[in-house]
Amino acid sequence: MKGMVVSRVKIADWAVLKGRGVLTTIGLGSCVGVVLYDYRSRVGGLAHILLHDSRDFPNKSKPFNPAKYADTAIPLLVREIENIGGNKERLRAKIAGGSQLFKNQKVRESVGEKNLRLVRQVLEEHGIPIIGEDVGGNYGRTLHFYVDTGKTIVSTVGRGEKEI
Repeated sequence: MKGMVVSRVKIADWAVLKGRGVLTTIGLGSCVGVVLYDYRSRVGGLAHILLHDSRDFPNKSKPFNPAKYADTAIPLLVREIENIGGNKERLRAKIAGGSQLFKNQKVRESVGEKNLRLVRQVLEEHGIPIIGEDVGGNYGRTLHFYVDTGKTIVSTVGRGEKEI
């Protein structure tokens, strides 16, 4: 569409946008896509969270990527949305992903379940309600977030599309 910014958010990445545009991420398996949206100022962001808690994965040999983890990506997204005119008090969340793509009977809680648990916990700690979700299962997802309207579409192979 003419005049529309389209940004792809890769794994362990994030983006924020004000006004007309689409933020898209693909490959949400056990990862969780978190959309935060300020409906009044039409400012929003999307994070593609790979893992749940940065404290569980210390790695001194690589630079730290806060977008990779639920406990650091969500606060980062909130700050960046506020930096471009959003208001934390008006933020609403939509989440997708958190699948268990591979069965492993030896694990008590799958990576997807851990990711979802911590995403929900961090959003609650920030006072951000979840108003839509498409989570769990054993399949991947693609997420499209239309920032000017807040419309969020999740598509899956063989399952079609749905708005959350």
